[in-house]
Amino acid sequence: MSQAQTCQNDVNTIPAYVKGGIKAAWPICIGYIPLGLAFGILAQKAGFDWLDIGIMSAIVFAGSSQFIAVSMLGAGAAPLSIVLTTLAVNLRHVLMSSALAVHLHGVSRKFLSIFAYGVTDESFAVNIVRFREGGWHPCQALALNQAANFTWIASTVLGGYCGQFIAPGSFGIDYALSAMFLCLLVFQLQRRIHLLTAALAGLLATAISILLPGNSFVIIASVLGASLGFAVKKYSSLQSGEGNAGE
Repeated sequence: MSQAQTCQNDVNTIPAYVKGGIKAAWPICIGYIPLGLAFGILAQKAGFDWLDIGIMSAIVFAGSSQFIAVSMLGAGAAPLSIVLTTLAVNLRHVLMSSALAVHLHGVSRKFLSIFAYGVTDESFAVNIVRFREGGWHPCQALALNQAANFTWIASTVLGGYCGQFIAPGSFGIDYALSAMFLCLLVFQLQRRIHLLTAALAGLLATAISILLPGNSFVIIASVLGASLGFAVKKYSSLQSGEGNAGE
Protein backbone atom coordinates (compact mmCIF):
# COMPACT_ATOMS: atom_id res chain seq x y z
CA MET A 1 0.00 0.00 0.00
CA SER A 2 1.39 3.43 -0.96
CA GLN A 3 2.02 6.25 1.49
CA ALA A 4 -0.76 8.33 0.00
CA GLN A 5 -3.24 5.49 0.29
CA THR A 6 -2.15 4.88 3.89
CA CYS A 7 -2.87 8.47 4.92
CA GLN A 8 -6.30 8.24 3.33
CA ASN A 9 -7.18 5.05 5.20
CA ASP A 10 -5.56 5.70 8.60
CA VAL A 11 -7.36 8.59 10.27
CA ASN A 12 -4.69 8.76 12.96
CA THR A 13 -2.17 10.14 10.48
CA ILE A 14 -4.40 12.88 9.05
CA PRO A 15 -3.83 15.55 11.77
CA ALA A 16 -0.05 15.24 11.46
CA TYR A 17 -0.15 15.59 7.67
CA VAL A 18 -2.57 18.52 7.81
CA LYS A 19 -0.43 20.27 10.41
CA GLY A 20 2.73 19.76 8.32
CA GLY A 21 1.04 21.02 5.16
CA ILE A 22 -0.40 24.12 6.82
CA LYS A 23 2.94 24.90 8.46
CA ALA A 24 4.60 24.89 5.05
CA ALA A 25 1.73 26.82 3.45
CA TRP A 26 1.61 29.87 5.72
CA PRO A 27 4.10 31.98 3.67
CA ILE A 28 1.96 31.34 0.58
CA CYS A 29 -1.21 32.24 2.49
CA ILE A 30 0.29 35.53 3.68
CA GLY A 31 1.13 36.41 0.08
CA TYR A 32 -2.34 35.44 -1.15
CA ILE A 33 -4.21 37.71 1.25
CA PRO A 34 -3.29 41.11 -0.30
CA LEU A 35 -3.58 39.74 -3.84
CA GLY A 36 -6.93 38.13 -3.06
CA LEU A 37 -8.25 41.33 -1.52
CA ALA A 38 -7.09 43.33 -4.54
CA PHE A 39 -8.73 40.89 -6.94
CA GLY A 40 -11.99 40.91 -4.98
CA ILE A 41 -12.12 44.70 -5.02
CA LEU A 42 -11.36 44.87 -8.74
CA ALA A 43 -13.98 42.21 -9.50
CA GLN A 44 -16.56 44.08 -7.42
CA LYS A 45 -15.84 47.26 -9.38
CA ALA A 46 -16.29 45.26 -12.59
CA GLY A 47 -19.81 44.25 -11.56
CA PHE A 48 -19.31 40.98 -9.69
CA ASP A 49 -20.93 40.42 -6.32
CA TRP A 50 -19.21 38.53 -3.50
CA LEU A 51 -20.98 35.26 -4.40
CA ASP A 52 -19.84 35.48 -8.04
CA ILE A 53 -16.31 36.15 -6.86
CA GLY A 54 -16.36 33.19 -4.48
CA ILE A 55 -17.64 30.82 -7.15
CA MET A 56 -15.06 32.03 -9.65
CA SER A 57 -12.21 31.62 -7.15
CA ALA A 58 -13.42 28.15 -6.15
CA ILE A 59 -13.81 26.92 -9.73
CA VAL A 60 -10.83 28.60 -11.38
CA PHE A 61 -8.33 29.09 -8.51
CA ALA A 62 -5.75 30.82 -10.70
CA GLY A 63 -4.91 34.36 -9.67
CA SER A 64 -3.36 35.58 -12.90
CA SER A 65 -6.17 34.13 -15.03
CA GLN A 66 -8.82 35.61 -12.76
CA PHE A 67 -7.23 39.06 -12.93
CA ILE A 68 -7.03 38.78 -16.72
CA ALA A 69 -10.61 37.52 -17.08
CA VAL A 70 -12.05 40.33 -14.95
CA SER A 71 -10.02 42.96 -16.80
CA MET A 72 -11.08 41.60 -20.19
CA LEU A 73 -14.72 41.33 -19.14
CA GLY A 74 -14.61 44.92 -17.96
CA ALA A 75 -13.17 45.93 -21.33
CA GLY A 76 -15.97 44.12 -23.17
CA ALA A 77 -13.80 41.35 -24.64
CA ALA A 78 -15.45 38.41 -26.41
CA PRO A 79 -15.84 35.19 -24.37
CA LEU A 80 -13.70 33.17 -26.80
CA SER A 81 -10.88 35.68 -26.49
CA ILE A 82 -11.02 35.45 -22.69
CA VAL A 83 -11.00 31.64 -22.75
CA LEU A 84 -8.06 31.43 -25.16
CA THR A 85 -6.06 34.04 -23.28
CA THR A 86 -6.51 32.39 -19.89
CA LEU A 87 -5.76 29.00 -21.45
CA ALA A 88 -2.47 30.31 -22.83
CA VAL A 89 -1.55 31.79 -19.46
CA ASN A 90 -2.32 28.53 -17.64
CA LEU A 91 -0.52 26.18 -20.01
CA ARG A 92 2.46 26.30 -17.64
CA HIS A 93 0.42 24.14 -15.27
CA VAL A 94 0.97 21.20 -17.62
CA LEU A 95 4.73 21.43 -17.04
CA MET A 96 4.34 21.93 -13.29
CA SER A 97 2.00 18.95 -13.00
CA SER A 98 4.40 16.78 -14.98
CA ALA A 99 7.24 17.66 -12.61
CA LEU A 100 5.11 16.81 -9.56
CA ALA A 101 3.76 13.58 -11.07
CA VAL A 102 7.04 11.71 -10.53
CA HIS A 103 6.57 12.13 -6.77
CA LEU A 104 2.99 10.87 -6.74
CA HIS A 105 3.32 7.29 -7.92
CA GLY A 106 0.72 4.87 -6.59
CA VAL A 107 -1.88 7.41 -5.50
CA SER A 108 -5.52 7.04 -6.51
CA ARG A 109 -7.17 9.00 -9.30
CA LYS A 110 -9.40 10.70 -6.77
CA PHE A 111 -6.36 11.88 -4.85
CA LEU A 112 -4.72 13.11 -8.05
CA SER A 113 -7.85 15.01 -9.08
CA ILE A 114 -8.05 16.84 -5.77
CA PHE A 115 -4.30 17.47 -5.77
CA ALA A 116 -4.23 18.78 -9.35
CA TYR A 117 -6.99 21.26 -8.55
CA GLY A 118 -4.73 22.95 -5.99
CA VAL A 119 -1.57 23.30 -8.08
CA THR A 120 -0.47 26.92 -8.43
CA ASP A 121 2.89 28.58 -9.03
CA GLU A 122 3.45 29.06 -5.32
CA SER A 123 2.28 25.63 -4.13
CA PHE A 124 4.30 24.00 -6.89
CA ALA A 125 7.46 25.85 -5.86
CA VAL A 126 7.15 24.77 -2.22
CA ASN A 127 6.05 21.20 -2.92
CA ILE A 128 8.69 20.43 -5.54
CA VAL A 129 11.47 21.64 -3.22
CA ARG A 130 10.10 19.60 -0.31
CA PHE A 131 9.73 16.48 -2.45
CA ARG A 132 13.29 16.77 -3.73
CA GLU A 133 14.65 17.27 -0.23
CA GLY A 134 12.91 14.04 0.82
CA GLY A 135 10.56 13.22 3.64
CA TRP A 136 7.65 15.17 2.15
CA HIS A 137 4.46 13.13 2.07
CA PRO A 138 1.87 13.49 -0.73
CA CYS A 139 -0.81 14.16 1.88
CA GLN A 140 1.24 17.01 3.32
CA ALA A 141 1.48 18.44 -0.18
CA LEU A 142 -2.29 18.09 -0.57
CA ALA A 143 -2.88 19.87 2.74
CA LEU A 144 -0.60 22.69 1.59
CA ASN A 145 -2.56 23.06 -1.64
CA GLN A 146 -5.91 23.18 0.11
CA ALA A 147 -4.73 25.64 2.78
CA ALA A 148 -3.62 28.00 0.03
CA ASN A 149 -6.90 27.41 -1.82
CA PHE A 150 -9.00 28.27 1.24
CA THR A 151 -6.97 31.43 1.88
CA TRP A 152 -7.35 32.59 -1.71
CA ILE A 153 -11.12 32.05 -1.81
CA ALA A 154 -11.67 33.73 1.57
CA SER A 155 -9.48 36.70 0.63
CA THR A 156 -11.21 37.29 -2.70
CA VAL A 157 -14.68 37.06 -1.14
CA LEU A 158 -13.65 39.49 1.61
CA GLY A 159 -12.24 41.85 -1.01
CA GLY A 160 -15.47 41.62 -2.99
CA TYR A 161 -17.52 42.47 0.08
CA CYS A 162 -15.25 45.37 1.12
CA GLY A 163 -15.06 46.69 -2.43
CA GLN A 164 -18.40 48.43 -2.07
CA PHE A 165 -16.91 50.68 0.60
CA ILE A 166 -13.80 51.61 -1.42
CA ALA A 167 -13.77 54.24 -4.14
CA PRO A 168 -12.53 53.13 -7.59
CA GLY A 169 -8.79 53.68 -8.03
CA SER A 170 -8.08 53.97 -4.31
CA PHE A 171 -4.75 52.64 -2.97
CA GLY A 172 -3.51 51.96 -6.50
CA ILE A 173 -5.57 48.76 -6.64
CA ASP A 174 -6.19 49.21 -10.37
CA TYR A 175 -2.45 48.73 -10.82
CA ALA A 176 -2.44 45.37 -8.99
CA LEU A 177 -2.62 43.25 -12.16
CA SER A 178 0.18 45.11 -13.92
CA ALA A 179 2.33 45.09 -10.78
CA MET A 180 1.84 41.35 -10.29
CA PHE A 181 2.87 40.49 -13.83
CA LEU A 182 5.84 42.86 -13.71
CA CYS A 183 7.05 41.09 -10.57
CA LEU A 184 6.58 37.67 -12.19
CA LEU A 185 8.45 38.89 -15.26
CA VAL A 186 11.40 40.24 -13.28
CA PHE A 187 11.84 36.94 -11.43
CA GLN A 188 11.90 35.09 -14.78
CA LEU A 189 14.66 37.26 -16.28
CA GLN A 190 17.59 35.08 -15.29
CA ARG A 191 19.46 35.12 -18.61
CA ARG A 192 19.83 37.36 -21.63
CA ILE A 193 17.64 35.05 -23.71
CA HIS A 194 14.79 35.58 -21.23
CA LEU A 195 15.19 39.34 -21.49
CA LEU A 196 15.23 39.12 -25.29
CA THR A 197 12.10 36.96 -25.35
CA ALA A 198 10.24 39.35 -23.04
CA ALA A 199 11.27 42.34 -25.16
CA LEU A 200 10.20 40.61 -28.39
CA ALA A 201 6.81 39.65 -26.92
CA GLY A 202 6.24 43.20 -25.66
CA LEU A 203 7.15 44.81 -28.98
CA LEU A 204 5.03 42.32 -30.92
CA ALA A 205 2.06 42.86 -28.60
CA THR A 206 2.29 46.62 -29.08
CA ALA A 207 2.58 46.35 -32.87
CA ILE A 208 -0.16 43.75 -33.29
CA SER A 209 -2.56 45.64 -30.98
CA ILE A 210 -2.36 48.56 -33.41
CA LEU A 211 -3.07 46.37 -36.43
CA LEU A 212 -5.72 44.01 -35.01
CA PRO A 213 -8.83 44.89 -33.01
CA GLY A 214 -9.75 43.11 -29.79
CA ASN A 215 -7.47 41.21 -27.42
CA SER A 216 -6.17 38.53 -29.75
CA PHE A 217 -2.81 40.33 -29.88
CA VAL A 218 -2.02 38.92 -26.41
CA ILE A 219 -2.12 35.31 -27.60
CA ILE A 220 -0.42 36.00 -30.94
CA ALA A 221 2.40 38.01 -29.37
CA SER A 222 2.94 35.38 -26.65
CA VAL A 223 3.24 32.53 -29.16
CA LEU A 224 5.43 34.48 -31.59
CA GLY A 225 7.64 35.88 -28.84
CA ALA A 226 8.22 32.46 -27.27
CA SER A 227 8.85 30.87 -30.68
CA LEU A 228 11.36 33.53 -31.69
CA GLY A 229 13.10 33.27 -28.33
CA PHE A 230 13.37 29.50 -28.70
CA ALA A 231 14.70 29.87 -32.25
CA VAL A 232 17.37 32.32 -31.10
CA LYS A 233 18.38 30.01 -28.25
CA LYS A 234 18.54 27.02 -30.60
CA TYR A 235 20.62 28.95 -33.13
CA SER A 236 23.03 30.11 -30.41
CA SER A 237 23.43 26.54 -29.18
CA LEU A 238 24.22 25.31 -32.68
CA GLN A 239 26.74 28.10 -33.19
CA SER A 240 28.42 27.30 -29.91
CA GLY A 241 28.56 23.62 -30.82
CA GLU A 242 30.14 24.34 -34.18
CA GLY A 243 32.66 26.68 -32.57
CA ASN A 244 33.69 24.05 -30.04
CA ALA A 245 33.96 21.44 -32.78
CA GLY A 246 36.24 23.72 -34.76
CA GLU A 247 38.56 24.04 -31.81
